[in-house]
Amino acid sequence: MIIFVFLTLIVDHFVPMPVNETVILDLDAIVENRFGDKKIPKPLVRWLKKFIHQDHMNGYLKQGWLGVEFAEQALVYYDVHLTVKGLENIPDDGRYTFAGNHPLGGIDALSVIGQVGRKFDGNIVIPANDLLMAIKPIAEYTVPVNKLGGQSADLVGKINDAFNSDRQVIIFPAGLCSRKIDGVVQDLPWKKTFITKSRMSHRDVVPVWFSGENSKRFYRIDKLRNLLKLKLNIAMLTLPDELYKTQHKSYTLVFGKPIPWQTFTDEKRDAEWAAWVREKVYELKNTEMHES
Repeated sequence: MIIFVFLTLIVDHFVPMPVNETVILDLDAIVENRFGDKKIPKPLVRWLKKFIHQDHMNGYLKQGWLGVEFAEQALVYYDVHLTVKGLENIPDDGRYTFAGNHPLGGIDALSVIGQVGRKFDGNIVIPANDLLMAIKPIAEYTVPVNKLGGQSADLVGKINDAFNSDRQVIIFPAGLCSRKIDGVVQDLPWKKTFITKSRMSHRDVVPVWFSGENSKRFYRIDKLRNLLKLKLNIAMLTLPDELYKTQHKSYTLVFGKPIPWQTFTDEKRDAEWAAWVREKVYELKNTEMHES
């Protein structure tokens, strides 16, 4: 369990330092600041450095990319080959909510940020949790979301401001990256907020699908967590390693046609509309497979 405590600290302290620093993410410093004189086994710290791929991650962070460029250049650094389809479905004007599945928890989000951010000159905002909120080079785009519920008035106000702004909203309504459900890697049920806020702000919704899966280990750990009924999302703590494993891989990103906000009538509850849009996203997967 001490390993998971350390990994949690890494997520909480993921604060890049100035680009002229030798080390940007420093696990030694994190351990020293948190535990002081307590004896932490050095072999354990060395293993954790390798597990999170500290040197490799620092190799990218110290390049100093920010904003949209940070997202785009991450794909270059990790040698990710991305095929993008359907971007022509999105008009150059208007305000949209880009709602997508979240299979990987890292490079998928950066891919969407890069494509939408480039198309709209960085005029984007992302209601985010997990690792995205910890990535300071894209902090100008993010708005915090408490996925466990109990939103404060301040957070609710920030979400409302995001949807009422002229920025394009990018959201992953599952709140967490995909899990293996009934033997299939897919998102958890989508939260309804993006439907409610899109209708309120008269935003059409663009379904977005991204291919890919995490390692089998990731899903085994999540299954173990469920069996043990652990509250700590221990699977999420392996995401730095999962990000490393995306190197040299190929993925597909598909943008569907905007769904008019007037579609979301009282005929269904907002949670049902959210599930309906989720289905539309996975239909994009089927379309991509037929075209391949």
